[in-house]
Amino acid sequence: MRCPFCGHDDTQVKDSRPTEDNNAIRRRRYCPSCQSRFTTFERVQLRELTVIKRHGQRSPFDRDKLTRSIRIACRKRGIDEERIEQIVNGIQRQLESSGETEIQSAQIGELVMKALQSLDQVAYVRFASVYKNFREIKDFGEFVEKLGGE
Repeated sequence: MRCPFCGHDDTQVKDSRPTEDNNAIRRRRYCPSCQSRFTTFERVQLRELTVIKRHGQRSPFDRDKLTRSIRIACRKRGIDEERIEQIVNGIQRQLESSGETEIQSAQIGELVMKALQSLDQVAYVRFASVYKNFREIKDFGEFVEKLGGE
């Protein structure tokens, strides 16, 4: 594994252990060149997923992009990083086990919406505002009104 700090090709694994949900291996690594320490995660990937966007463009599934969007929705909400990781793992597992290699971006958005709705209402509305492309304040109002009625 290449060191992310100095680019040295030969790093050493100092500690390996499973993550809490047993879906990945967490490895603490050490670079003998610059003496830096960093963490890597090793996950099982069942299949290569391709995301089909709204306009038909195809791109490889990007777990980091999914994680970033959920983190942004949950920003300053006091939601534990491990809980976000569990949500991302669950969504990725659902997508990989669906049997499909091409996934509509709307399907991913719905899975995120479902997960956030049960986690935190503010994060849910934040994500919905981007996912549903709210353009005006009344769009927020209508969405929150529907949410209050549920």
